[in-house]
Amino acid sequence: MSATTPRLQLAILLTLTVCLALSLAAGTPTAFGQTETQLTYATPSEAMQALVAAVKAKDRAALGAIFGPEHEQLLSGDDVEDSNDLDEFAEAVSESAELLKVNEEKYTVVVGKRNYPMPIPVVQKDGKWVFDTKAGLDEVLNRRIGENELSAINTCRAYAIAQWEYFTEGDWDQDGVAEYAQKMISTPGEHNGLYWETGEGEKPSPLGKLVAAAREEGYGPKTGKTIQPVADKDAPAHPRAPFHGYYFKILKGQGPHAPGGKYSYVINGNMIAGYALVAYPDKWGNSGVMTFLINQQGRVYQKNLGADTAKLAASITQYDPDPTWKLADVQP
Repeated sequence: MSATTPRLQLAILLTLTVCLALSLAAGTPTAFGQTETQLTYATPSEAMQALVAAVKAKDRAALGAIFGPEHEQLLSGDDVEDSNDLDEFAEAVSESAELLKVNEEKYTVVVGKRNYPMPIPVVQKDGKWVFDTKAGLDEVLNRRIGENELSAINTCRAYAIAQWEYFTEGDWDQDGVAEYAQKMISTPGEHNGLYWETGEGEKPSPLGKLVAAAREEGYGPKTGKTIQPVADKDAPAHPRAPFHGYYFKILKGQGPHAPGGKYSYVINGNMIAGYALVAYPDKWGNSGVMTFLINQQGRVYQKNLGADTAKLAASITQYDPDPTWKLADVQP
């Protein structure tokens, strides 16, 4: 992995990924060094050296003791994303790890060729030095949420492009009707969704490039993770798993607040009147905050549905951005 990728900054800063990835490797979903105590050190340098050694050795028990009981609040919930972040974090630590003095009682660990700072500082407490995991929680969450939300917006836009390609470039189900796809993943052997397997030299399916990029990150058949809309009941069975902290669901109609009013996109079994998608966070306040909507007009709307996001998003069946939904002010 390259230390210069845009994703690396978050990967390095999210020291939480050490927690989850190591617990996964050991076959336990949340355990991370079963300890309620936290190690202290005589000097900041000793603390940093302990972290570097534990990361390189992938020593679960040592890392649990280094970060202490607050570490579980750092878990993101996206196994693939967290494992990839750990790999990049470990690579950066191998390149370089140094201490940056903030004041007499606080140091920052900077890692990698570009000297990225960790959000969890080393601080002096009762004459000893310790990683202040609690102090870094907000920064870790803010950075993770920001990247995941941007990914969700871009995935919504990729979905819109894929639907237009599906509509304009072929009669995929050979029924003589130009239509939008009602599924993300095609039934095996068919082209009734935005993605289907293609052979060497064949043109990728409309979502082929996105799925290929996701597989490069670790999502896909080998891990059982895929971009699977939760309401796509007819799709091939895959374990429900978030993509960069978000779930995605196709919507087949719109409500009264959408331009043109309330109507179904599906006519005589074919989705020809439009398309829409909702994207919502797996863990509200952790993997993301905003829920997003897009339809054939290509504008992404966002709204914070709050702590009940999972329940409220599951009840969304139409594209219906009332005035409480705002345009996501992010340029493609």
